[in-house]
Amino acid sequence: MKLVENFVRCEPAVFEASRKFVQLFKDVPDPVVFVAGKAKTLTAKMAWVILGSALFQDRTYPEIVSLLNNLYKKFPDEKLWTLPVPKAQDVEEVVESTFHSRHWSMFENVAGIFWSVGLFVRRHDCDLESWVRERSPEEIWRDLGEVYFMGKGNPRPKACATFYRLVSPAPLGLEVVCKKARKMLPLPLTMGTRRYLAFLGPAKDENFSEMDADKKQILANDLFCMLDSELPYRAAHSLQFFLEMGEEDFICREKTHSCADCPLFEFCGYADNRNVK
Repeated sequence: MKLVENFVRCEPAVFEASRKFVQLFKDVPDPVVFVAGKAKTLTAKMAWVILGSALFQDRTYPEIVSLLNNLYKKFPDEKLWTLPVPKAQDVEEVVESTFHSRHWSMFENVAGIFWSVGLFVRRHDCDLESWVRERSPEEIWRDLGEVYFMGKGNPRPKACATFYRLVSPAPLGLEVVCKKARKMLPLPLTMGTRRYLAFLGPAKDENFSEMDADKKQILANDLFCMLDSELPYRAAHSLQFFLEMGEEDFICREKTHSCADCPLFEFCGYADNRNVK
């Protein structure tokens, strides 16, 4: 907490600009929640959130949206978990046609992840809403470890991201109610947040890349709570878009149309100054 407190005290202009950035991006759709929203039932939406969170790796946000959209078109709604399960070849063909290549770190795992999510839904009686409502955040987080490639270690980042996408208010999540938490689960530490921490935030004068994983997570959680004490996940959601590639440019630049209109403009080393007088 000391690093964040020092940051707020010593860099008040950057901190205030960061709070404005969070407010500016709070309603930008999460790519996984956006696609999951196409499903007809709440359980289907939740299942697609779980699948999307498990697959979200080593691709840009628009690419992940395209992949999830194409998977949903091929296997809509309950087709994700009903039997018989699709052949691995059928799932892989969707990936290959989306990316025009089989060269993806997750390619050989996609069918297994798809089947694993389906098995997870069936094991919970195809009623994921009841599954969440009857459990605490810690229990949900632990259960999600059953899903293939949800991640290992403490914290499991994909499981944490899934949890917040399930329970956060719209448009950040699906607003499914669970039991009261004894403590806040680790918030998603996305690449956008990592860039912010290292380039502009509390770790800019530290060797962020050399910090151990637990220290990075504590730093991120502390920052999110300072940026938005009412709903820290809102800060985590917004910062995921910082210098993250979109369709043709950084998502943050595509959103503002001009870096000069971004609250972080004067502090960001990647800002475009060409059109500023």
